[in-house]
Amino acid sequence: MAVNGLSVLGVPSSAGAHHAGQDGAPRALRTGGLLQQLRSRVADLRDEGDLPTEVFKVDPAHPTHRNLPAVVGVARAAADATERILRSGRTVLVLGGDCTITLGVVAGAQRVHRDVGLAYFDGDADLTTPATTRSGILDSMGVAHLLGIADTDLARLDRPAPMLADDHLVMLGYDPNDPDSFDEAALAVHPGVVHFPDHELREAPEAVVRQALETLTGRTSHVIVHFDVDAVTSSDLPLGNFPHYGTGIPLDNATTVLKILCAAPQLVAIVLTEVNPSYDPSGRQLDRYIDAITQAIAS
Repeated sequence: MAVNGLSVLGVPSSAGAHHAGQDGAPRALRTGGLLQQLRSRVADLRDEGDLPTEVFKVDPAHPTHRNLPAVVGVARAAADATERILRSGRTVLVLGGDCTITLGVVAGAQRVHRDVGLAYFDGDADLTTPATTRSGILDSMGVAHLLGIADTDLARLDRPAPMLADDHLVMLGYDPNDPDSFDEAALAVHPGVVHFPDHELREAPEAVVRQALETLTGRTSHVIVHFDVDAVTSSDLPLGNFPHYGTGIPLDNATTVLKILCAAPQLVAIVLTEVNPSYDPSGRQLDRYIDAITQAIAS
């Protein structure tokens, strides 16, 4: 299916997050000029608007999987919108929102393309499960649900778990020393997953991402790129909903990684997550983020 243009879809949800804030990212990115900058570089850009807003709520009744019905509802809506856009032959840029929306984008893409791989560029491994969580935040469980390590309705949006086979996932930029999101034992039983922690990206970002992309495109025919801004160290870009100091990579290196990922001919979707605009009242950091995203997509 030939790609005819880029469609931008907002998913303003913080339902699966630690607190509210990410739900404001799609509006902030538009107000900050993301679409205007993209239009100067992308010949065919279409704004698909936003899905209904879903804001984080305290959910003490479900301490191991907070706000699950709302998270699943957002993911299903994202899946439907992704399917509609991809069936029109366009690539979709999703403005999130917390990381759980990526599961919806994967599900929607799988309805159109049988063979979908995911490049998960994130400061967290997101391998927590309801059985191992300390917070109950589903935002930290995305990869666990994709691989079937966690089993809730979020893991079965369209099909029985797992949503993704091991060899259809590459993980980039996670902190292997974070006990709240990384589980070495869980990853060990999924040996097909190719994964590169943050320190490897700091040392050789271009070489690492090229190796990861070559592996993924050798196994799959269509690629989704997930980018959580917390893959960038908060000491350089303090926009991540959950700050990460002393881990991650500089924004310039992250831009290099994204340029290579977004240049893949197999690309069908890009998902931007975890931006909390309330952390940047001046708008200066959002400007830097928008410039990086524009450069990557223009590649």
